[in-house]
Amino acid sequence: MIAAASDVIWGNKAACGRKYTVKCIGGTNQGVPQPCKGNSVVVKIVDYCPPGCHGTIDLSKEAFSAIANPDAGKIKIEYTQV
Repeated sequence: MIAAASDVIWGNKAACGRKYTVKCIGGTNQGVPQPCKGNSVVVKIVDYCPPGCHGTIDLSKEAFSAIANPDAGKIKIEYTQV
């Protein structure tokens, strides 16, 4: 399970290799009002999400679908470093 980090946590490559527990806490659009599956996933930061990335952590498709309905596209998350 992998992800990319935005400027919020990237820290000039400091976040690369860190692991975060990520949980879906809600939807951001009207397409899927309740996308969360109720569980969390641990992801490893392996890349940088460049400016224009709208969020803190850009999850891989596999990681996203583990915690939310992929049709949602974007979700609200909470995350903690492990």
